[in-house]
Amino acid sequence: MALLDLLGRTWALGILWNLRSTPATFRLLQQRCEHISPTLLNRRLQELQQAQLVDKGEQGYQLSPLGHELLHLILPMGQWAQHWASQLQQGACDV
Repeated sequence: MALLDLLGRTWALGILWNLRSTPATFRLLQQRCEHISPTLLNRRLQELQQAQLVDKGEQGYQLSPLGHELLHLILPMGQWAQHWASQLQQGACDV
C-alpha cells in the first residue's frame, strides 16, 4: 500500500516516466513535466529519492536500479490501459 500511496501522489508517476530514458536536470525535468511547480517537483523528487526509486547523479536526476525495475513492471499496465481506453471508446460509440 505504501508504494501505491507514493505512486498515487501528484506527478510521482509522471516524474518516473520522464526519467525512463535519460537523466534530467531539475530544470529540464520541470519542462518535461509540463512546467510542474518547483516546490512540487522538489517534494516529489525528495520522496522518490527516499524511496530509492530516483538517484541524483552527475547528469541530474535518473532512475535508480529499483526505479528501472518498477518502471519495467508498470509499462505493461500502460499497454493494458491503452487497450482499456480503446474498449471504452468503442463502447461509447455503440450507444
